[in-house]
Amino acid sequence: MKIPIYQIDAFTDQLFGGNPAAVCPLENWLNDKVLQQIAIENNQAETAFFVKIKSGQYQLRWFTPEFEMDLCGHATLASAFVIMNHIETALDSITFETQSGTLKVQRTGKFYELDFPSRPAAPSSLPTIISDSLNIQPKEVWKARDYLLLYDSEEEIRNLKPNQQLLNQINIDPGGIIVTARADRSEVDFVSRLFVPQATIFEDPVTGSAHCTLVPFWAEKLNKTHFSAHQISEREGQLICELQNDRVLIKGKAIQYMEGVIEL
Repeated sequence: MKIPIYQIDAFTDQLFGGNPAAVCPLENWLNDKVLQQIAIENNQAETAFFVKIKSGQYQLRWFTPEFEMDLCGHATLASAFVIMNHIETALDSITFETQSGTLKVQRTGKFYELDFPSRPAAPSSLPTIISDSLNIQPKEVWKARDYLLLYDSEEEIRNLKPNQQLLNQINIDPGGIIVTARADRSEVDFVSRLFVPQATIFEDPVTGSAHCTLVPFWAEKLNKTHFSAHQISEREGQLICELQNDRVLIKGKAIQYMEGVIEL
């Protein structure tokens, strides 16, 4: 059996920037164990698999090297890029059926806009093991699927060096750990980074799903609904975001790095 595979850098227009995702179009669903093995072999933060339902509508799933995810932004953008540039090139709109419900992606020029669910955070406390792993302590702690830690400055976000060895000892599922602050540049509203304990990729380069929590959080803080966001990982990524009631629109670019074939 031969399966096409693409590697797409999402939330960037520069190769080796943004967040890489592997994308595998399927004719029919394979056994979950095989999907997980492919994700392990790819060794990317996410491998996306999709099966066509009808023109413009697909079932979509995301796997890390460890487990299946319930929501992933950059691999959704990457999947839409593959479909619109290789499979149904006349399309400018796609609907994905996923564990997180129906997700839509719209192409506008060089941008791909994701229509995702809002995941507002609530005030929380930080487990001691997470607090002990941080070289700089946050001024506020919030929690949705992921922890969201608010800091005083972009400089603090850049200077964070979490103790990965300590975090990997955590015995609960904390989701990811989002850290965020106001940007120090007028053209950007907020910056962020994301760390994932026990994951193969400890710091996720650019995280669309994290912005499902970041956007409603900053909407409340800044009293606005449109944002320019910058995830300041080593690879970096730019996102244009908007809060629309209980939905978050996340817009970014993508570029293809690789096209190949998996042989099973």
